[in-house]
Amino acid sequence: MKLTVLQESLQKALNTASRFASTRAQLPILGNILFAAHKTNVHLCSTNLEISVAVQIGAKVEKEGKISVPARVISELVANLPKDTLTIEVEKEQMKINSKGFSSTVLGMDPSDFPKIPSSIDKDKSLGVPKSQLVDALSQVIFAASVDETRPVLTGVLFILESGSLTLVATDGFRLSQKKIDIKGAKGGVKIVLPKLVLSELGRVETDTDIYLELNQKEKQAIFGLGDTVLTSRLLEGEYPDFEKIIPKKSEIQVFLDKDELLRAVKLASVFAREAANIVKLKILKDSVKVSAESGSSGSQETNVDAKIEGGARDFEIAFNYRFLEEFLNSIKGEEVKMEFSQVDKPGVFTDPTDSSYLHLIMPVKVQG
Repeated sequence: MKLTVLQESLQKALNTASRFASTRAQLPILGNILFAAHKTNVHLCSTNLEISVAVQIGAKVEKEGKISVPARVISELVANLPKDTLTIEVEKEQMKINSKGFSSTVLGMDPSDFPKIPSSIDKDKSLGVPKSQLVDALSQVIFAASVDETRPVLTGVLFILESGSLTLVATDGFRLSQKKIDIKGAKGGVKIVLPKLVLSELGRVETDTDIYLELNQKEKQAIFGLGDTVLTSRLLEGEYPDFEKIIPKKSEIQVFLDKDELLRAVKLASVFAREAANIVKLKILKDSVKVSAESGSSGSQETNVDAKIEGGARDFEIAFNYRFLEEFLNSIKGEEVKMEFSQVDKPGVFTDPTDSSYLHLIMPVKVQG
């Protein structure tokens, strides 16, 4: 293998590829990045066996070939080189890198031991989604996914493909986010759960093109194409909960508030809530909502937020984990928030009145006394 490539292009690709190299001692090859030189480009590939990435960069290739080299070594090395043209040559299992006034040899490993991963995507068999649309939608649900590995299926995001639309759902058992987006060409009957790690990466890849999603049901994989980058992830297995059962069909009280005012009140209450199991109380008054928290060791806080109240009895009080309220409020785009309640032990429904495609549920906290 022999080629020349720009340092900036190589460093950018290495920054992406190195994030998926594994440090598992029992499989040293997973700590490597595979270089595969073709006629007019080079693919840089890495994998941790759950998520893999292949990044294509342009290069002047004199001789095709492959080699795998340690991700940490090659990434740190290239990052410290000047922004110039680099010459890369491979002999046996050694990579030699040269630029003006610099020469280095990196010891590699047999590329045939590197796992086979997808490096391209078939757009004819894929679903195309505008990147900004999908990334924005994911930002409104991904924070509600669980961090508890004992129920792996809840650590991901549920994708429900229906005719002309895609619904995203995430829950950790205490809250639930649901976002629906319209997609031309979407066909129904597909439900998959994807790890949030690979979904978080979609926003980090720099591209102005659509994101293409291809499913490989045989290998139980989802393949994302983003310009010159291909991300592949295993599907999470397991039965996703029937979340629609817990979405309240009606509410007794509807409350409309200014989002920023409510967020400020929650943040003030959180100063004391952090020492009291994260609990903040919302009390529905005649034309306002009292947001309060109390700590036995540091004091208390209460803020009245002006509100428009519809239906139900006043002086209704319900308690929530302040972090859940804060994360939801940070996820909505509009200036107003709508809260709906039925009973103190039933989930509250939180929405953005300007976005009917977004729904969030939070389970209340049971407070003694």
